[in-house]
Amino acid sequence: MFAHLSALAGGLLTSAIGGWGFFLGPLVIWLMKKDTMPFVADQAKEALNFNITVSAVFLALLVLSLVTLGIGFIVTLPIMLIVGIAALVLIIMAAIKANDGIAYRYPFTVRLIK
Repeated sequence: MFAHLSALAGGLLTSAIGGWGFFLGPLVIWLMKKDTMPFVADQAKEALNFNITVSAVFLALLVLSLVTLGIGFIVTLPIMLIVGIAALVLIIMAAIKANDGIAYRYPFTVRLIK
């Protein structure tokens, strides 16, 4: 459960520098527990992959906005809001499932770390 919620904590703690710390908590948990606790490692890896995907989407939207000299913010700001709310809901759902001992798989996730 903490692997999923640590993404929120990392985002809040690094919000002053753009909030790019979403993947740090799951990464630390995965690196520490990957050999000793298989369920925790699996969920931390899933949280890490999801948060890397969300960060990549935000980065792509930011680049699109900057390339269009700010005009793209009209389109990308609502998309960023929708993606952010969806990520928050999915992270909370994943934390609840993991707390119940059920493995959660995020939808629309690029699984970079296998």
